[in-house]
Amino acid sequence: MSDPVEFLILDLLEWVGRAPRPYPEVMEAWRTSCPRLPVWEEANARGFIEQRHVEGGPAVVTVSPAGRRHLAAHAANGRGEAA
Repeated sequence: MSDPVEFLILDLLEWVGRAPRPYPEVMEAWRTSCPRLPVWEEANARGFIEQRHVEGGPAVVTVSPAGRRHLAAHAANGRGEAA
């Protein structure tokens, strides 16, 4: 795997996958204005992350089932190409 965005998406999924994160925290860490590194945008477009609104609290970001499958596929191959 040579696509730097793919590596960063895996990093994002691993980070969010440890525990649900408040949306502002995720944006602080992962939003970028660089058109070559659209990590947050690409993870959203692929359906790898979900945003949930908790009543009385901030929106929370979690890894979707598709994101968990994507992580598992890459973990099985040592972060190489998915099988």
